[in-house]
Amino acid sequence: MNALNNFFLIALPYIALALFLVGSIYRYTYKGFQLSSLSTQFLEGRRLFYGSLPFHWGVLFLFIGHLIAFLFPSSVLAWNSQPLRLLILEITAFIFGISMLVGLVNLLVRRYTTPRLKYVTNKMDLVVYLLLIFQTVIGLWIAYNFRWGSSWFSTLLSPYLYSIFSFQPDIKAIVLLPVPVKLHIIGAFVIIAIIPFSRLIHFLVPPINYIWRPYQQVYWNWSKRDVRNPEAPWSLQRPKNN
Repeated sequence: MNALNNFFLIALPYIALALFLVGSIYRYTYKGFQLSSLSTQFLEGRRLFYGSLPFHWGVLFLFIGHLIAFLFPSSVLAWNSQPLRLLILEITAFIFGISMLVGLVNLLVRRYTTPRLKYVTNKMDLVVYLLLIFQTVIGLWIAYNFRWGSSWFSTLLSPYLYSIFSFQPDIKAIVLLPVPVKLHIIGAFVIIAIIPFSRLIHFLVPPINYIWRPYQQVYWNWSKRDVRNPEAPWSLQRPKNN
């Protein structure tokens, strides 16, 4: 058991961080034009909206929440010292977790039930979806069965993560946590490890310059209705006006 704990809670984090760092630098340097989510909005937009919007709002809130608990654990504990504020935080996080799960399921169903999307779908997409769904379900399970996670995250997980980043890993408290919590930690590092090899890498290059760049004119050479219709078959015929 000690060997498993040492591998999953000490070795795996360093393997994941090394893969993330080296892989991201390599991909950005040599394959910079592939640093995107490879959007499929032009192929199907209606169902994408109902998957992408709840997923991105959910993951954004939860990521920021975890980051704050890691960087400012004492502030989170001070906030949680009032039961009402703690309750508001926990309920809000749970709602955003459900939002993330609903979005992920919608995106998964959309990608594998829309015929024209199968041409732009690879095996890594399925791996990413399944990992994210697993991570979200485990997180919701923990939030429901092991209450007040924001407090014990700040008390137990933040020191553990600090010990990892300071190259002095200390897992004495973490090994005593329930199995679902350990699985959630392992899942997080596995996701970090596969970022350079998947669409997830696009979060490293957010299009901030879009805010101030000039408007871009787009000329349509195809029928907008046909292009956006998910039932429309693919065609190799060039448009008449091009």
